[in-house]
Amino acid sequence: MIRTIYIIIVAYFLLGGIAIYYISRKKSKEEARHDRIKFISYFIIINGVFLSIAINPLVFRVIAGIITVVGLYELLTLFSRSGWQKKGFFFLSLVVYAILSIGFIYFSHMAKDWVLFTFVILSVFDSFSQIAGQLFGKRKIATKTSPNKTLEGAAGGTLMCLLTAVIIRDLIGSGLVTVILLAAGVVIWAFLGDMAASFYKRHYNVKDYSRLIPGHGGVLDRFDSMIAAGAWMALLGMLINFTA
Repeated sequence: MIRTIYIIIVAYFLLGGIAIYYISRKKSKEEARHDRIKFISYFIIINGVFLSIAINPLVFRVIAGIITVVGLYELLTLFSRSGWQKKGFFFLSLVVYAILSIGFIYFSHMAKDWVLFTFVILSVFDSFSQIAGQLFGKRKIATKTSPNKTLEGAAGGTLMCLLTAVIIRDLIGSGLVTVILLAAGVVIWAFLGDMAASFYKRHYNVKDYSRLIPGHGGVLDRFDSMIAAGAWMALLGMLINFTA
């Protein structure tokens, strides 16, 4: 099953690469170069995280720890660069981030199949919502908070997630309705996590948390949705264990 999932991921990347090439033809050379760098970086990230989960979950747990620590550093950095402004907003954000981070760390210790299912659905949503948005996006969702997000992009990413959930449902051995509901939950929390991270950046008037990841920005620019979706799946897993 792991091999099948990886083949699906590679096939999606090929499809995404074709879409990116088509989209880049209408952009300037600098914008097209940025898109290529972003695509290559994303390919490396997805492969690295996928293999860490599939081959040695301990590595993924270490990665999850690094993500949360660096993410905290990025939150603090933006706060300090602002001259320590909006202290109330920062401390509230810190509390929310701490709760989500604890959930995310717990998620990294869950069963491999559960983690892998979540990661695949999350990755599909992240990538295809951007592609669908660039191809068909017209109606903005939140102009001030995240101006690049469109209703068409979110819908396209969601549809691909639901399709993928059906294809890989044997990974977690659940029925059709269950995997669709799980995928829908991942999508919702991934979207909320992304919006929350964007909301924080807008409060401090920056585009990216840092320049750590070429084409993407900072760790929170890339992994905000994973932290939120992982925390949601951790909570769901705890509820299932509690009621079992």
